[in-house]
Amino acid sequence: MARAVADTQPQLEKSMGVKLAVLTVVLVPFIATIYAMTMLWQQYVSWLDVGLMFALYVLSGLGITVGFHRMLTHKSFETSPPLKAALMIMGCLALEGDPMTWASTHIQHHAHSDEEDDPHSPLEGLWHSHVGWLFTHTHNINVYGSWLKRDKTVVWVSRYWFLWAGLGLLIPTLIAGWSGFIWGGLVRIFLTHHITWSVNSICHTFGRRDYNTRDASRNNFIVGLLAFGEGWHNNHHAFPRSAFHGLRWYQVDISGYLIRGLERLGLVWNVFRIKPEDERRRSLAPRVHEAAWDMDVQG
Repeated sequence: MARAVADTQPQLEKSMGVKLAVLTVVLVPFIATIYAMTMLWQQYVSWLDVGLMFALYVLSGLGITVGFHRMLTHKSFETSPPLKAALMIMGCLALEGDPMTWASTHIQHHAHSDEEDDPHSPLEGLWHSHVGWLFTHTHNINVYGSWLKRDKTVVWVSRYWFLWAGLGLLIPTLIAGWSGFIWGGLVRIFLTHHITWSVNSICHTFGRRDYNTRDASRNNFIVGLLAFGEGWHNNHHAFPRSAFHGLRWYQVDISGYLIRGLERLGLVWNVFRIKPEDERRRSLAPRVHEAAWDMDVQG
């Protein structure tokens, strides 16, 4: 019994080796981005390099938002094992960790949002909520994601996540050589990292609140665009399981559009939508055009 209890407790502090690995993952893409800026200044960049960066940014970004976040963490929809694996592998390209660890960390965030046990609480400052937490947080899958261990697809993708992340660097290198490695690999990872982390920092600090939640989550238009809809963060915290974070026609939610398209093709099902009466109950302001909103959410 004592052993079972001990296994559920997270380590008190990350080892120096793990901290150095995190530092490497944070610094190398940053340094590569500075180097890429000199390449751009010297006109040593091709449209192929930019195209690879954009394509892999979209692929890995949607893997995080649709695969890791909405599908795996919040069970916003269901799909077949092959598509489930493909979406998670896309997320692994972002080099943000394996899907099992990512999901359990995010579950802990929702359980203690903006409180002491929040992995990236803004109470400890904007820098901590953006990137500092990576050096201190120790995940606890046994507490916040034990059910993930029973999913064979999740376990398989998580076991080989370094391989999938490596492909995100190898593919652009094989296509465009050194410049492909820099732009399609490291610069793309830098952008994906900081836009993802901005949801944790910016969207708990700057923006507007449309719904009553127990945390400081906010909707931020710029992060919403760059993070494929994740910037509508107050909407998300008000209705965590909703497959759609953009709840107004003007709230661009590319991840939601993808899910809706996959649903119409019959590739995903049991897509979770919030009820209009639940939205009205949580809203901080009365709705003027409820009929238009209802059509948008239920579409």
